[in-house]
Parts: sequence; C-alpha cells; structure tokens
Amino acid sequence: MGDELSALGEDELQGRIAELRERMRPLERDLSELRGLRDQLLTELRRRERLAHRTSRADLKAAMKEGRFPTVAELVAGSETGELGDYVFHLKTGGEVRLGFPGARRPSLAFTDGVRVAQANDLAVAAELFAAGWELGSPGRLGVRVHFPGTRQERVVPADEVFTRPAEPAP
Repeated sequence: MGDELSALGEDELQGRIAELRERMRPLERDLSELRGLRDQLLTELRRRERLAHRTSRADLKAAMKEGRFPTVAELVAGSETGELGDYVFHLKTGGEVRLGFPGARRPSLAFTDGVRVAQANDLAVAAELFAAGWELGSPGRLGVRVHFPGTRQERVVPADEVFTRPAEPAP
C-alpha cells in the first residue's frame, strides 16, 4: 500500500482523504450519540450510588442515636477479649474512620495515666488499662486518635463521638 500511495498525486491523495472523512462522518455521529447515552447511564448509576450511600449513612446515624452501637469507651469498658480489627468505627456524623495512626498495620488505642502513654492493639489490653484507671488519649489530649481511610488526615476526637459496630465477615 505504501508504494501505491507514493505513486499518487497530491490532488488524488486529497480526494481520498475527503472521501474517507465523508465515510467517517455518520460513524462519528453514531459514536457521539452512543457516548452520550453511555454518559447518561453512568450519571444515573452514580446518582443511585450516592443515594444508597446517603441512605446508609442516615440509617447508621439513626442507629447510633438509638444506642444500638456503643462508643469506643463503652466497647473498651464492656469487653475483655477481641481484636480492634473486628470492628468498624464511625464518627457521630456517620463517616467511617480507622483507629490509631495512618499507615499503621493494626488499629490501636492510646491510653494515659496523666503522665505516661500506653498503646493497646486489642481489647484485652485496652480493658486492662481502662480497669487500672487509665483514660483514652495522651497527656493533655484526651480522646481517640482516628484517621480517615485512604488518607493521611488524622485527628483526636472525644471517645463518646466515635461509635463502633462489628465488622461484617469477609465473603
């Protein structure tokens, strides 16, 4: 084909290009229409996902207000065994958070006796520290250190503003 094209004159090449463009025009129009339809369907799918997320978060907040999910402080006070990783944690706004520092392999809770700090990676250690009178947090900053999944954003929030629910088993 390359040898055949090199033998053509400029006018002939321009004519073939114009002919191909003319043949492509209906296909491009159809493709544009199909892309528009695809975008409408994707928009509807995103709208439904946002609605489901909003509904789920509202249901979660309602359950927290009803007292169906304990706070972190209530979990620690009422548990003697178990892993922190067996639970999902939410702020009172319904947003999901992880315990401890971003990038940590396991969730953890910090406890203080006013001077010293200890880390608890499971509920047995947390219950032991809590029973000994230690409080959640660090000296001068009582509360629970949380971070948002997939981010490096962290903060310390009061223990009664972090709710917990059992994690759903992996399929």
